[in-house]
Amino acid sequence: MIDEFAKEYLHDDLRDVREVMLWKLDGLSEYDIRRPLTSTGTNLLGLVTHLSMIEARYFGEVFDRPFPEPLPRWDDADANDAAMWASEHETREEISGRYRRVCEYADATITALAIDSPGHVPWWPRPNVMLFNILVHVLTETSRHAGHADILREQLDGLTGTTARYADAQPDVAFWEARRAKIEKAAKAAAARADHASGRPY
Repeated sequence: MIDEFAKEYLHDDLRDVREVMLWKLDGLSEYDIRRPLTSTGTNLLGLVTHLSMIEARYFGEVFDRPFPEPLPRWDDADANDAAMWASEHETREEISGRYRRVCEYADATITALAIDSPGHVPWWPRPNVMLFNILVHVLTETSRHAGHADILREQLDGLTGTTARYADAQPDVAFWEARRAKIEKAAKAAAARADHASGRPY
């Protein structure tokens, strides 16, 4: 049986990982929070924009409690793709502020509903869900993007971690270079061994 303890446990974890997402923007320039850092265009501010839509939709529409600000239709592919990055007209404060408002709205839904309250996700193959399913889904999605954000932030200035308190403000460059070289050496040795075993030249 799923109980209220499970709800609080999942909700607390979701609150924590949301703050990670916002912290990843702190101290970076406008360019760095927006610029594409992967071949598919992933960027820090775009991840926050995307998660705003995720929470607004899953803790709003799914439980017939629509978020009061405009959202594109869930089946509008172009609009949903645009929510993965920020235009030059959208400020950091606007996007972060919207994320906080969405999270407050989601928190109200989570608080108001029982863990087994029914919802409906029309874009899922099995659309009939409970609040429990949605909490797990949104926590998983947010944690996944927090991992992306951690790697992006590390690429920008070397900072990793979940909060400013735990971040290494002055990374030990020599230590990390030696560690990376050690891992690279092991990777090459493993590849050579695999090639030798298969008869491929190396």
